[in-house]
Amino acid sequence: MPGTGIDFIQNGIGHGDVADRLIACGGDPGALRPWVGKDGRCYATVNVNGTIKNVALTGNATATLRPDDWKKLDEVIIKAAKPRLKAVADLMGGGLTFNIPNGMAFSVLQTEKMGDINEASVSMDGMRENQNDRPEFDTDLLPLPIIHKDFSYSARNLLISRNGGTPLDTASADLAGRRVAEIAEKMLIGNSTIADQYKYAGGTIYGYTDFPHRLTKTITSPTASSWTGSTLVTEILAMMAQARAAYQYGPYALYTGVGWEQYLGEDFKAASDKALRSRVLEIDGLTSIRGLDYLSGYSMILVQMTQDVVREVVGMNITTIQWDTHGGMQKNFKVMAIMVPQIRADFNDNCGIVHATV
Repeated sequence: MPGTGIDFIQNGIGHGDVADRLIACGGDPGALRPWVGKDGRCYATVNVNGTIKNVALTGNATATLRPDDWKKLDEVIIKAAKPRLKAVADLMGGGLTFNIPNGMAFSVLQTEKMGDINEASVSMDGMRENQNDRPEFDTDLLPLPIIHKDFSYSARNLLISRNGGTPLDTASADLAGRRVAEIAEKMLIGNSTIADQYKYAGGTIYGYTDFPHRLTKTITSPTASSWTGSTLVTEILAMMAQARAAYQYGPYALYTGVGWEQYLGEDFKAASDKALRSRVLEIDGLTSIRGLDYLSGYSMILVQMTQDVVREVVGMNITTIQWDTHGGMQKNFKVMAIMVPQIRADFNDNCGIVHATV
């Protein structure tokens, strides 16, 4: 009967509609990455009670790709995604992440921000009365949406490729991986037209440039007649002073808009043998300077690289799933990820992000 499907669970794997299969497997995307073993049988690699296992599929769940096919597809997608993830890569490389196992099973992350307590007393005998207090807490909710992009192949394309006639065209997979990474990066910066200030269940996703409690500063455009390399150094030092005044003491990363690249490569001063970028990196407390493709103009962002200021919440790394339509004649793929920035301020709204614009 047209439009009729069969859904069932066997060996811990759900079969049928894509969403139902994910739900049946507790959100494990491995259920939608079936592969053909050397014995010709269909398998899926899934998490069974905390252990990764290869489980044989039966019934109407058929696999199309072999393990090497999945490996090639994943390599293409991850390779395309990596260059787009600059600010996100800094967080993940610096250990500023919060991993949620089985992130498909959660729609929001609930966290708390804590206030401070009063100073300690100083006395010779320890008997001076001190205020007995405790920190105050407030609750924050962070939505956990899925970033995703689809592409597909016809069954005939796959058969031609498998028979050695023509290599499988992975351009669509490349572009899908790139688009997913771009949204994750823009979401962290705070300028995604799709995910900008994404709201759900009373929580909001903010980035560096739209977080309400970020510090702001006006800096001089490098196109101004009075501007020199020393002007930039002085203004970066002022940005760091702003952060320290908000009790954010570093270490700091500096992100620059696309307009700064040509100036950072110039000499710091006339007849100098040192580039402006090198001089900026000599500032104590500044660990890196990186240009961001999606930060426009002459904007700059100074970020204290600590967990209490920013972290990347990862419910699912970039992965690809597959399902069939049109009676199996079309093989659909979805590149998906749950990667959400969590920008944080303390109970008193002090934040370690300084957003500078000209």
